[in-house]
Amino acid sequence: MTIPVAILGATGYTGAELIRLLDNHPDFEVAHLGAHSQAGKLTADVLPGCAGATGSMTLAAADAVLPDEVELVFTALPHGAAANSVKQALDGGKKVVDLSADFRHQSATTYKAAYGINHPYADLFPEAVYGLTEFARHKVAGARLVANPGCYPTSTLLPLVPLLKAGLLEAGNIIVDSKSGTSGAGRSAKTDLLYCEINESVKAYGLPRHRHVWEMEEWAEAFGGESTQIRFVPHILPMTRGMLTTLHLSGDSVNSWHDILNTAFASEPFVQVLPEGKLPSTAAVKGSNRCDIGIAVLGEQQAVIVSCIDNLIKGAAGQAVQNANIMFGLDETSGLSAHAIWP
Repeated sequence: MTIPVAILGATGYTGAELIRLLDNHPDFEVAHLGAHSQAGKLTADVLPGCAGATGSMTLAAADAVLPDEVELVFTALPHGAAANSVKQALDGGKKVVDLSADFRHQSATTYKAAYGINHPYADLFPEAVYGLTEFARHKVAGARLVANPGCYPTSTLLPLVPLLKAGLLEAGNIIVDSKSGTSGAGRSAKTDLLYCEINESVKAYGLPRHRHVWEMEEWAEAFGGESTQIRFVPHILPMTRGMLTTLHLSGDSVNSWHDILNTAFASEPFVQVLPEGKLPSTAAVKGSNRCDIGIAVLGEQQAVIVSCIDNLIKGAAGQAVQNANIMFGLDETSGLSAHAIWP
């Protein structure tokens, strides 16, 4: 028996990845697909990469009543739009993995600071589990609502938290420089993402304070036990997918940091700490649910850590499936691969 699943926001890049991952999943079955402007069309007509039975499904409206048999809902809708769908799904007795930002914060105050809007269901914040799987596994297992982390916070927090736990970082002096492929900006039409605008160009954006900084600082403290100040600058590159995050860090016992990271992730199926001095690349993780971490020691009190993920997989759909597996007591790695598409 398979577990029927709904995907809301199915026609975006993250929704398409969810379809692809779940279509080969041994325990989940796509039973319902919802979309906004594309409702009423066949999935394959909107997503050329879809085929077979899933490609032949008709897209329902994103706010349509969910079928009774659906047990799990992935909401891949924009922030602000997802909250109503999450509430509807929970009221219908479904479990939810929300890939928007609507439940990633611990309070309505922080959410409003980051996104500039009031939250309609702030009473759900205490229940939502922030699903950075490697540090929240036990809470995810008992959750009804999991808030899937953002891609930038995922690539930042995975290498950062173990060092914060060890008490070796200057937590008030963390510089994070990230570069992402254009798929991270979503599928909707934007002038600044036209080929002629983005090709042969790199640009920073989201300054002076990108909305993901609130998420990074909040959960760095929650998981790492220490208040942090993060100076974060994201950049967009003319490539489809991939994320490379460089953390410029200062602290004590820098020569022990590689061993600390190795120990922290030794048994993790989707985090790989590279040999000392070796740095990761986006191509090496493309299409995988893996995060590669490399460290270069610069001196007695300084180091650079580089973290790479596929922003659509470990940064979104793959981590969501990883969390869903845990929520339903399945093998955490089901339907996911640690191997990249190569070349």
